[in-house]
Amino acid sequence: MAALFDLSYYDRNIPCMAACPVHTNAGVYVAAIAEGDDLTAYLTARLPNPFASVCGRVCAAPCEVACRRGEIDSPISIRALKRFVTEKYGPESGGERRVVAMDRPERNESIGIVGGGPAGLAAAHDLRLHGYQVTIYEATLMLGGMMVLGIPEYRLDRTLVQAEIDAIIALGVEVELQTRLGVDVTLDELRSRHDGVMLALGATLGRGLDIPGNDADGVLRAIEFLLNVNQGFKAEIGERVVVIGGGNVALDAARTALRAAAYGERPAAGVDLPPGEHEMTEAVDVARSALRIGAKEVTILALESPEEMPASTFEIDEAKLEGIRFVHRRGPQRIEVADGKVTGLTTVKVLSVFDAQGRFAPTFEVGVEETIAADTVIIAIGQAVDIAALGGDRGPALSPRRTVAIDLETMATSLPGVWAAGDASSGPRLLIDAIADGRKVAADIHRTFGGADPVATSGTLLPLRSFHRLTDLYDRVPRHEVPSLPTARRIGLAEVELGFSEAEARAEARRCLRCFSNIQLAVDLCVLCGLCVDVCPFDLISIVPVADLEPGAVGTALLLDESKCIRCGLCIERCPSKALSMATWSGVGVLPVPATADTGVKA
Repeated sequence: MAALFDLSYYDRNIPCMAACPVHTNAGVYVAAIAEGDDLTAYLTARLPNPFASVCGRVCAAPCEVACRRGEIDSPISIRALKRFVTEKYGPESGGERRVVAMDRPERNESIGIVGGGPAGLAAAHDLRLHGYQVTIYEATLMLGGMMVLGIPEYRLDRTLVQAEIDAIIALGVEVELQTRLGVDVTLDELRSRHDGVMLALGATLGRGLDIPGNDADGVLRAIEFLLNVNQGFKAEIGERVVVIGGGNVALDAARTALRAAAYGERPAAGVDLPPGEHEMTEAVDVARSALRIGAKEVTILALESPEEMPASTFEIDEAKLEGIRFVHRRGPQRIEVADGKVTGLTTVKVLSVFDAQGRFAPTFEVGVEETIAADTVIIAIGQAVDIAALGGDRGPALSPRRTVAIDLETMATSLPGVWAAGDASSGPRLLIDAIADGRKVAADIHRTFGGADPVATSGTLLPLRSFHRLTDLYDRVPRHEVPSLPTARRIGLAEVELGFSEAEARAEARRCLRCFSNIQLAVDLCVLCGLCVDVCPFDLISIVPVADLEPGAVGTALLLDESKCIRCGLCIERCPSKALSMATWSGVGVLPVPATADTGVKA
């Protein structure tokens, strides 16, 4: 139980917030939904994240992985609850509600951002709020990066993405499309043109496989497939497709292919698409897209066992539901070719995927071969940054992974006045990581040019006078799964995952343990009677000698295991000396909610 010590403990003790790269206090907005205060919930979700509506649909939700409710039964459906409130107040609601405003006068400093994906756009958002002049240089015909070029429409509606992008551009961001670094403009030119430059160009080069037959007609790299389909290009894949890899992006691409007729022959002339891969977890998305283009048989070849696959369990289950076959513990040996075209993939047995240190180092049993018939083989094993575009010796230093080397605290590169973020500096990661990187770069740019640090460095405990949930059965309510379209209705570009109804959202939100509230102990009032120990329903409170914690020390300690505390308040109610109380933490990751949302430009 809390006494006087480093107050940053309270930030770490809110696991959903600690796990979120942009430090959204999910507990606060989930609790607000439970209480019917949806506007506060939306503002809490939106203020630290300019892509709250997008994340409410496709975020990988590290907050849910960390959710303490998962220690009891199942984590809160945090992402779906975010979608519930963005549908009420976000750009998809069609309303004119205002959320953020310019908080500084216009500044003279100019910042150039290379890449119009989530990292670059998030940085542009924050920099404009501080008054900087911002120009985004985007290689393709549209902003959004992998939000529009890699994530299929059945998962993320394009009009929603565009609405959030439009809100950022409306802040006064200049945009130059079809401007590729290293081709249309050099880094030296951008450095001379701007006071600062941010590199957010992404990892757009695909990794191939050095096996016989890899250059045959019918061998594709995953990102080429995804980008072509999402831009309206036609992809001929035949009836039998094998996808090499075991991750989420392969799932997206396979499901996109099933919807080829809905994509139609949309104009795509003039779009210069770079080859590449989306992320290390792309193989399963590709397989699901292949089915929707017309493939009759789609097989995912994974080195890993089902338990080792990097793809999420939900995505794997969805793929199986749609008829995709998984072959585990097999590795690619050679691509079979006849008359220059793919006819199959020969595989070998995998003995192990990782070495004793847990590093990726697969071993194979050579000679134990099996061949899978195929018209198309899609390789989904990773991607790289186009380092040639950076200018060679005149560019920034590189990391051993062939990404842009950065200072992890500031995101600065080896070149003065140049920062890097997203895939360019870290390799492929989550959407929310890219957004966080962009905001981190913007913060350091602002510090560099004399601005105040926008991140709080301390917090406040706010006492709760009437906190208790003694008559609530929230700890016994099971997780409410997010509704989705039945398989037979998954046609066209309609979103497969459906949002919660109001009743469903309230019920799911009530399951939250409210980890942002913490039990406090007034040491001077505690009489060590042990009644709190007796009343705790999960036996999480104990009284032990201090010597058990610090050898040689004298005294008695009252301990609370925070990992499974459900904040029921029974111990507080039972304490005869009123030594126990409850307080809510407002700290580093918790942004204050304004009294009105009508304070600036449209969200």
